Amino acid sequence: MSGRTGGRPELVIFDCDGVLIDSEPISLARLTENLQRIGVPIDLDTVARRFTGTSMTSIMAHIATDYGVPTPEGFVDAVRADTLRAFDAELQAIAGVAAVLETMPDRRCVASSSDPQRLRHALALTGLLRHFDGHVFSATMVSRGKPFPDLFLYAAAQMGVAPEACVVIEDSVPGVTAARAAGIPALGFCGGGHWSHDRAGADLLAAGAVRVFDEFADLPHLLGTWDPESR
Repeated sequence: MSGRTGGRPELVIFDCDGVLIDSEPISLARLTENLQRIGVPIDLDTVARRFTGTSMTSIMAHIATDYGVPTPEGFVDAVRADTLRAFDAELQAIAGVAAVLETMPDRRCVASSSDPQRLRHALALTGLLRHFDGHVFSATMVSRGKPFPDLFLYAAAQMGVAPEACVVIEDSVPGVTAARAAGIPALGFCGGGHWSHDRAGADLLAAGAVRVFDEFADLPHLLGTWDPESR
């Protein structure tokens, strides 16, 4: 397994939702409506604050614990199907992503809390799947999702790169927390539709992101010049 040999990382690990695709406003709205449908007294702001970047398994465990509402049979599949229908009508790539992926020389993969079907559907729908050469990893492939480090460690191992030689691009506090726990520096992205409240990315910096950015065109420069040991 290779390790860092210079300042530029050997592998860029992208989260998907809110980083590559502007999906969070869509998926959080669909999740909120479906939770309300089964009797969970929760609003969109609470869902966004508590569950952005979190797997459905973890979300439903929290719902059962905090609200006393067990997961009805078929509920998770129904939410996924509802979200995919909304994606078909509304989903777009984050502005500037395609142009950056087209030209950046770095090895890259995706590591996301989303299930594999949703991941590939969303990336194909937005024309981004081809940029990852099949290297798309889901939290369903590990025992614990974010904020635990398992998914990022799994992705790095599958790509044959030491964690310290990687960088993670994340838009959520659980994602940045997971990267730090894995020993991987994180760049925080706060340019998605759900980050309009805080373009400075204060929450991501507080969670341990090395730097934050809100324009994808800035990523190549950050990868080439940043020092993961300092802010």
